[in-house]
Amino acid sequence: MNNYFSNWNAMRLIRLALGIVVAVQGFIAKDWALVALGGFFAAMPLLNIGCCSTGNCRVSTKENTKKTQDISYEEVR
Repeated sequence: MNNYFSNWNAMRLIRLALGIVVAVQGFIAKDWALVALGGFFAAMPLLNIGCCSTGNCRVSTKENTKKTQDISYEEVR
């Protein structure tokens, strides 16, 4: 159990709290779609799933193959 909580950061805790808040607000309003949505958002940090949890949001960098040329400047008086 200690290993499970070792990879938690502040953003993951915020996502969990917001998911719980949405689910509770949906339960108070008796809006079951909102409860399901809050449950989904609360499950994402618990299961560590989502867009950026595995590093898939990283944008790949394109290697620049162009050679830059030196520019010479002439002083104008």
